[in-house]
Amino acid sequence: MQAELDMSVVGLVMGASWPVIIVLLLLLAASIVSWSIIFTKRRLIVKTKSASDDFESAFWSGGDLNTLYQSATREKGGAHGMASIFEAGFREFNRQVQHGDNSPSKIVEECRRAMHVAQMREVDRLGQSLATLATIGSTSPYVGLFGTVWGIMTAFMGLGSMAQTATLAIVAPPIAEALIATAMGLFAAIPAVIAYNRFADKVVRLEYRYDTFREEFTSILERHARNRNKDR
Repeated sequence: MQAELDMSVVGLVMGASWPVIIVLLLLLAASIVSWSIIFTKRRLIVKTKSASDDFESAFWSGGDLNTLYQSATREKGGAHGMASIFEAGFREFNRQVQHGDNSPSKIVEECRRAMHVAQMREVDRLGQSLATLATIGSTSPYVGLFGTVWGIMTAFMGLGSMAQTATLAIVAPPIAEALIATAMGLFAAIPAVIAYNRFADKVVRLEYRYDTFREEFTSILERHARNRNKDR
């Protein structure tokens, strides 16, 4: 009988109790969702950082702001990242200037507000799904531990009636299949936690860059507004 025991991972999983199997399926689904978010988020952050680098390089090259604005508005799918903040600020600047009766401080304040809204929108776009990664990373080990506790509890309850004949060969399979749940929980949690920390750090760094650009561009718009006011 002992020679017929299947101690492979697949064999242990197939022989596990239904609660343990359900836990394993939940953890497998969580792992799939986690990796899907990881790949999607990585592409988004890399694309956003690259676009911000290109825009910042073009912005500080000394080109015409109107030309840069037209280029940003023509981007497929709309401007993203730093270009989106610039577009919102310059669009609001042009709108305020067309009114003709606003003071430079009023113009700058409205431009600052528009850029702040655009920045919050960009940061929110970058931060989407990070909470899901954090949730998977923090809860998966406990879900796996629940499956382990349940499996071991069931195994010992079953062994209670054969306490006199219990051997390692009888005890090992149910305990091993229960411990697989803990391993699966860690398998789902570790990549999620690592990815969350890395992506959160990258989003914060991009947000700092957005803050810096917004303040620098505000100063530029303020000079433009004061010069236009002097020329009137």
